[in-house]
Amino acid sequence: MLVDSGPLVAAANRRDTHHEVSAKLLREAAGPLLVSAVVIAEVGYFLEEHVGGVAEAAFLRSFGTGFLTLAETTLAELDRAAELVEQYADLPLGTTDAVVVATAERLGATTIATLDRRHFSVVRPRHVEAFTLLP
Repeated sequence: MLVDSGPLVAAANRRDTHHEVSAKLLREAAGPLLVSAVVIAEVGYFLEEHVGGVAEAAFLRSFGTGFLTLAETTLAELDRAAELVEQYADLPLGTTDAVVVATAERLGATTIATLDRRHFSVVRPRHVEAFTLLP
């Protein structure tokens, strides 16, 4: 399962209204929790801003523990992300979400952990009619 920024930030922030559902989803997910580098940067920014450096550092260390898995971003995915940003310019989609979609297409992933229903329910990936969005 690919993981977008929202559930990661919410799981680390006990004051977030989506904290419990996000923490439970991440704890109980089967298989690897794949996170792209652009999501890591976005999560780090939001954690530092809203929770603090300790939470940000814990998030970064969660890759070393095996809880989260870094999903490589390829040059082809960046090209595909550019196409998606242009295609959904009226939305606008944004780089992070476009890279998540492109990574999902490359990996054949059909499930995305996200709180962003607005973007991920509109985008039509190449490999599946629509994504399964959790929680």
